[in-house]
Amino acid sequence: MPLSQEGGAVVERIGPSEARTRMGRGAVYLDVRSVPEFEQGHPLGAYNIPLMHLEPGGMRENPDFLRVVEAVFSKERPMVIGCKCGERSLTAAKRLIDEGFTHVVDQRAGYDGVRGAFGQIVERGWRGEGLPVAERAQEGRSWRELREGL
Repeated sequence: MPLSQEGGAVVERIGPSEARTRMGRGAVYLDVRSVPEFEQGHPLGAYNIPLMHLEPGGMRENPDFLRVVEAVFSKERPMVIGCKCGERSLTAAKRLIDEGFTHVVDQRAGYDGVRGAFGQIVERGWRGEGLPVAERAQEGRSWRELREGL
């Protein structure tokens, strides 16, 4: 099980198949991509709480990220954190662990997979592994619903 310890928190990093297994055992999948990315496809059953918002000038940090996660999930809830290719999810996982969440893992390949220096896929993501996907959030799991539910 690969670990990352940059910046303090130790984060377990797992692949998409292991993430699916953990979801089958009760973990939630928290997709931290922007709303437009999430709406283009996401792991079936995922919650969307963006770490960053996509805006005309680029990505901007979501100031409500931690507040919404804390309102929706207990700090003991097993969570798999995922994004597009594993960078934002690692940042989000570290932040959650630093805030006292105790069962957080990073899905290191994200939805689209990890690309090498020349753009080639070096590790397939959730979609590339052929795991279940959806384009519409299940009721109560979209960013809009989660934010408005507070």
